[in-house]
This record gives sequence, C-alpha cells and structure tokens, in this order.
Amino acid sequence: MHSAALKKIKRFFSAKWIRLSLLFLALLIAGYALYLDITVRTQFEGKRWALPARVYARALELYPGMKLKPEQLETELLMLKYRVTTGNPQETGDFQREDNSFTIRTRPFVFWDGAQAARQLRAVFHGNHLDSLEDINTQTAVTLVRLDPLLIGGIYPAHNEDRVLVKLNEVPRDFINGLIAVEDHKFYSHHGVDPRGIARALATTVRGNGIQGGSTLTQQLVKNFFLTPERSLRRKFTEIITASLLELHYSKDEILEAYANEIYLGQDGNRAIHGVGLASHFYFDQPSTQLNLPQAALLVGMVQGPAIYDPRRHPERALTRRNLVLHEMRQQGFISPQQYENAKNSPLAVVKTAPGGTSRHPAFVELVHRQLRRDYRDEDLRSEGLHIFTTLDPQTQQIAEQTLATRLSQLEKTRGITADTLEGAAIISNTQNGEIEALTGGRHARFEGFNRALDAVRSIGSLIKPVIYLTALEQPSTYTLITPLDDSPLIWRERGAKDWEPRNYDKVSHGNVPLRMALANSYNLSSARLGLALGVQKVMYNVRQLGIDRELPPYASNLLGADGLTPLEVTQIYQTLASGGFRVPLRAIREVVTADGKALQRYPLSVQQVVEPAPAYLITNALQTVVHEGTADGLNKYISPDLNAAGKTGTTNDLRDSWFAGYTGDRVAVAWIGRDDNQPINMTGAGGAMTVWGSIMAQLDAEPLQPPVPENIEFVWVDPEKNLRADETCAGAVKLPFIRGSAPTETAPCAKTSPVKSIKSWFKRLFE
Repeated sequence: MHSAALKKIKRFFSAKWIRLSLLFLALLIAGYALYLDITVRTQFEGKRWALPARVYARALELYPGMKLKPEQLETELLMLKYRVTTGNPQETGDFQREDNSFTIRTRPFVFWDGAQAARQLRAVFHGNHLDSLEDINTQTAVTLVRLDPLLIGGIYPAHNEDRVLVKLNEVPRDFINGLIAVEDHKFYSHHGVDPRGIARALATTVRGNGIQGGSTLTQQLVKNFFLTPERSLRRKFTEIITASLLELHYSKDEILEAYANEIYLGQDGNRAIHGVGLASHFYFDQPSTQLNLPQAALLVGMVQGPAIYDPRRHPERALTRRNLVLHEMRQQGFISPQQYENAKNSPLAVVKTAPGGTSRHPAFVELVHRQLRRDYRDEDLRSEGLHIFTTLDPQTQQIAEQTLATRLSQLEKTRGITADTLEGAAIISNTQNGEIEALTGGRHARFEGFNRALDAVRSIGSLIKPVIYLTALEQPSTYTLITPLDDSPLIWRERGAKDWEPRNYDKVSHGNVPLRMALANSYNLSSARLGLALGVQKVMYNVRQLGIDRELPPYASNLLGADGLTPLEVTQIYQTLASGGFRVPLRAIREVVTADGKALQRYPLSVQQVVEPAPAYLITNALQTVVHEGTADGLNKYISPDLNAAGKTGTTNDLRDSWFAGYTGDRVAVAWIGRDDNQPINMTGAGGAMTVWGSIMAQLDAEPLQPPVPENIEFVWVDPEKNLRADETCAGAVKLPFIRGSAPTETAPCAKTSPVKSIKSWFKRLFE
C-alpha cells in the first residue's frame, strides 16, 4: 500500500513537472513569437532599405520654337532607352519618327516641382527648330513638356547595397510566374511555410548532411531581410515563425513586392545588385517594365546563384538555367508551348558591359558629391533616397568623352607617342548661369579613379595672361587695346629667389607691340613686363576675384602661370570673363528632392559683379583677336569664324601641359592634355588641347559670341601700330572698342578729317 501510494505521488509530480515544463516552453515560444511579431511589423512597415541617392541628368524640356534638331531629339530618346516602332506607338516608352515628325509616348516621372503624367505627343520640326507640340489624346497644343531624365549614377549607403525600388505592377508577370514555377509553386496556397519542404530539410539536417533548403518565397524573404547568414536549427525555427507571422499580417502581393525588391541578383565590384528593378538595368540596360519572357526567366534562374549563373561570366550555364525555368513555366501552364519554343531559342541579350558601373559618368558624379556638401546642410543630406537633379547634358557629355578619347589616340599616333600615355580633361559650362553641362576626368570616362578635371593641379602657363591684361584695361587712362607694350628681354631679381629670366616661345623679342597683339601672340616678355608694372599682387588679387580660392603666391613667375590650377578652377576664371564680369559659381546641381518629394533648401548662391562691364567687354574682344589672328587662329579649321569665339592657348615649360580655354555665345569650355607622370608631351596649347576644344565645339551647334556693348564703350577707327585715330580708308586701320574718353586723340595723316573738322561738319549738317 505504501509502495503504491509512493508511486502515485511520483507519477503526480512527474506529470506536474512535465506539464509545467510544457507550459514554460509554450510561454517561452509565445514570448519569442511576440518578440518576432513586433520585430517583423516594425521593420517591414518602417524603412525597409537604406536607399542610395539617385543622380539624374538634366531633363530635356520641349517647347514650340526651341532650337533643336530632329536628330538631337532622336538621340535623346535612344539614350533614354525609348523603343523605336514602325507603327503607331502603343506602350509607354515607345516612339516613331517619320521624317521631321515624332510620335512619342512619354514616361511618367516625379520632378522637383511635381509629377508629370505619361502622355502621347506629336512633335513636328521645321529645320532646326521644334515647330509644334501636340497632345494627341486631347488634340491640344502643349506649351512645355519634359522627358524623363537619364539616371547617371548613385551615391550609396555605407554597405554598398543598391536597388531601384519597383511597385508590383512594375514587375513583369512573367518574372512572378517564373518565381512561383521554380521557387514556390504553392505560394498562393500556403501560409508562409511548406510542411513537406520543412520535413525534408529537417531530415537532411538530422542525418548530418548539411542544411537543406526547401524554403518558400516568404521564407527566402525572411532569410534575406530579417536574419543573419548563420545556418542552424535555431535559425530555421526562427525563420518558420517569422514567415508565418509575415503571412499573417501582410498580403501575398505585399510579400511578392518586397521579395522583388530585396532579392540579391549579382555584384558590380563592391556594389551589390538587389531587386529586379536594378537587375533589369544592370543586365539589360532597360527598366523592369520592359523585360520580355526570356529576360525575366534568366533573372528567375539567377535567384539560386547569381555568381554561378552570371550570364556575362558563364553564358552557357546561364542559358541552360534560363531554359530550365522556361520548361517549368510551360509544365505548370504559365506559358504556351509556342511561347516556350520562341523564348528557348532566343539569345541571352545581356548587354556586354554593365551600364555605367557605379555611375555612367563618375567624374561628374564626383563633382555632384562634393557640391552637395558645399551647397546643402549635412543634416538634410542624411535623408535616404534623395533624388538629385543635375545640370549634365547627356549628349554634350557623350561628345566630350568620345572626342577627348579619340583626339588623344590620334595625337599619339601622329606624333609617335606611346599609346595610352596621354591623359586629358574637358569641362563645358553654360555661359550665363554657370551650369556644368559636361565634365570628363580622363580618356577612360567610366574609370572611377583619379579625377583630373577636379584634382589635377597643373601649371596653367599662358592661360593666366588674360587676367594681367584685364587688370591693365581696368585703368583706361593708362591702358587700351592698342597701348604699346615693351617686349624686350627681361631679368627680374627678387630677394631670396633665383633670377627670373622669361623668354618668348619663339626665342625672339618683338620691340613695342600693341597690347591686344601681345596677348594674341602670347608674348611672354611683354606680358611679364606688364604684370610687373601693374604689380603681381594686384594681378593675383584679380585671379581670386574671378573665382579662385586657391592662394597663388605673388611671385613674378606666376605671371606666366608657373603655379598650378585644376581644369575646374580654370573654367571658373573663364566663366567669369564670359559672363561679362559676373562671378557665377560653377554648379552641377539644380535641385535635391527627398524620397517623399520635398525639395531641400540650399545655401544661397551669390552672384557678384567682380569686373566692370567695360573692361570685361574689352578683354573678350582681345580674346576674340587671339582666335582671329593670334595663337589660336587654327581654331577656324574646326569652327566657323562667324562664331566669333574668344579663347586662349596655354603652353607650359618643357611642353609638359597643353591647354585651351575659351567661350562662345552660350558655352565656356576648357581642355587640358598632359601626362600623369608630368613628363613632356612636346605639344603646345594650339597643337594639342585646342584641337580637342575645337572638335568638341564643332559638334555642339554653338551660338555666336556677341556680347552686349556697355554704354561707356565707343568704337573708333585707329592705326594700332601708331596708336593714332584713323578712318576705314587708312592702311591697316581697325575699328576697336574703347572705354569712352580713352581713345587716341591724335589723328593719323591718312585720316580724311580731323576730330575738329568732323564736329564742324556735324553742326553744318544739323542746320542745313
């Protein structure tokens, strides 16, 4: 009896402990599930991804009357990956051209000033102008429309993940069907987990054969989005609970959309390619909405191993995998036998090179990165998913990149220079507003290394001379365009420094030379003497006034450009000259918008008039003389003399650097050629950089340079060699601008009338 009671008591306590243990375990699981539930909802409903900032080129604005060639519009559309159709365009992103008429189905896009819906437009050209713009659906005239801008790069989070977020309706149905066919054919019937798949996975794990897969799409999303790469039973348990919770709170469509944006599909250097949106651009250079069946199947096939099935590295393996996906889709009724045959026999159609790498134009995007810090507050830039609208003109950029690379190769070949040793940079900006339209930092434009346009500090040689002459022309009582300058030999001694003895490039001194011709012929002796007479400090002060922050020491040698500037700094100097003396900071950014469409407030851009209009006008006139009859007269082989371009060649000691800087009516451009090891290239500014500048400008349909004439400028016929007034009948006479009151008062003997006689005859005519 005692023994039986004891057994009963033992059974009671044993059962009680089991019940308590089970209860504790249940509470533990429930608590863990509650914790996971909070985690799932917090992460899934909050910011799911650290989004990179998107950098866009300028959006092409179309309006009736604008100057634009039909070929330029077609090029722009092709750059934006619009599809050419032979018939009437049916889908967004299609266009048809018939002679000078375009039918375009534009894409929707959210700009800094609001959203623009997709439209069907007809654009008709007359010559080189857009004559009319019509909305076909409403049959109404359109005054202004923007094309969606070209995505040129991104500024990425610290972990270097990149993605282009897409909505589910932007994911092709073929991609979704392929995922379901291959990865999870019970997706629409299970509640996050597939018990049979889990059983297979657990059995394999228990047998010690590793961790088996068998995960649903929901489980795959959980693994990628919530969990670490650890492979264990505990992690599998967490995955199962989390997947079930995800299905409990969110719809199948929400899960599919998150999966489509999260899935890892490749690597571009240190940049991870996530999501079907970015993968479409990375492999096919087109948006996800334009993926066809074989392309969608290829991406589905890569889900199991982007490195194994990389279509660029392993095309045969990728093709086999793609066709397996197509086979499964046919077997499960997602596609017809005919669709299967057509898709199976199609090529991979992957673009050879990933478009742009991290950026289509890394040198320009680097400038954008720097100017963000210059123009915007750090706390505003911490917002994720910024949209950065820039000033880059894709067509101008393409011209600059291709021309620089082509000209460098040609120069190496014709001059017997070792191939791929010359380097260069080119920058093009808008004359009026300082917007940078193109910037290339080297001959290999996609290379994300040393950015010569921003960071190559090179001696600028004669490019500094216009600042000397501008400083002189600001003193009209002493200097005019025809003031004689002494071009005799010079030795300059400074305490603690080696004697400075400049020479002209031709090793000849030229006696007295009119000021404008001393600049036109880039004479070193007369330029140095002029700078010394004005004062080196005064000239260097004007360099800073024109927009250079770098401190150039007031050494005499700097009058001939001994110290270095970057191509961007040189562009700023000539930008100020081109804008009539207004210092307009060069800029690459138009607007920055947060992910929710709010425009960031930027630091105000200060535009200052640092040169009076009259001397600014005179220096432009002098630089036009450089092109018409000076060291840059060879430029007229590339561009029409009617452009009246202004410019200056730059050549440095031992022919290490070749420069050209100049401007037309609408653009400022700077080109530099040299070697990274600073060895001589045996090339003058006219023989090297000017050919790059001219080749670029010849393709840009530039506007003639016709600066407005300031009120205090008068034009006078003069004999420039004798510094005398003349008239058009005098031999060698030219009509030149002068600040009022500074023109010569003495008249050349060849002149028909003296100033006094001219006044008398004017009064006589007045009263006749």
